[in-house]
Amino acid sequence: MDVVSLGLICGLVFGLFSSLIMIPMEVESRRKKYEAISSAFVDRFMIGLIVPSATFGLDPLISGLIIGIGLSLPSAIITRAYAPIMVVGAVGGLISGFVTKSVVG
Repeated sequence: MDVVSLGLICGLVFGLFSSLIMIPMEVESRRKKYEAISSAFVDRFMIGLIVPSATFGLDPLISGLIIGIGLSLPSAIITRAYAPIMVVGAVGGLISGFVTKSVVG
């Protein structure tokens, strides 16, 4: 499987997972909840999309971790919800790296 297809699959799965875990979240308005879920989807989709094609010459697990943390940091700073955003980003990056290592080699 090529890295673009793998990236699209990883991005969709990670984005959908992140969106689904946010559904129970309580926010003051429907609009803000929709914006938060949409933002999480795009943020996590990009992590899954980028990890398979950007290994930096490192092990895909390490690259995934770096990309997951790096792309999650701006959202964590803005929302001040460091732990959940950074942990989910790091784990998603690691999983995307693991899948990349398993499929691409």
